[in-house]
Amino acid sequence: MRARGTGERRVAEAAGRRGERMAGWWLRLKGWQILDRRVRTPAGEVDIVAKRGGLVAFVEVKARATAAELDFAIDERRLARVAAAAEYLMPRYAGAGEDIRVDVILLAPGTRPRHIENAWMP
Repeated sequence: MRARGTGERRVAEAAGRRGERMAGWWLRLKGWQILDRRVRTPAGEVDIVAKRGGLVAFVEVKARATAAELDFAIDERRLARVAAAAEYLMPRYAGAGEDIRVDVILLAPGTRPRHIENAWMP
């Protein structure tokens, strides 16, 4: 894997932010309330924190240039980091009796967002 240059990094960052906005829009259409975005912790970052009823989802968003690339967009290592960050953030966003989970939303041009619920099960 080669290192990205500053220009490539900037383009990737902009695409990631665009993907996160689209995922937030998708979640709101599905009845979720967006509690926070891009939350950083010592354990990692969570792209979106969303709530629906008594469920809080810590959502990892992956946007790719093609639908074929989505199958390789998320791996166990990345999910483990999101899960560790979710554990760190749980007291801030989830109240007593509320459930939490880690979700993934995959995005590519010309395709419907793919929402993988409860993507992390250790």
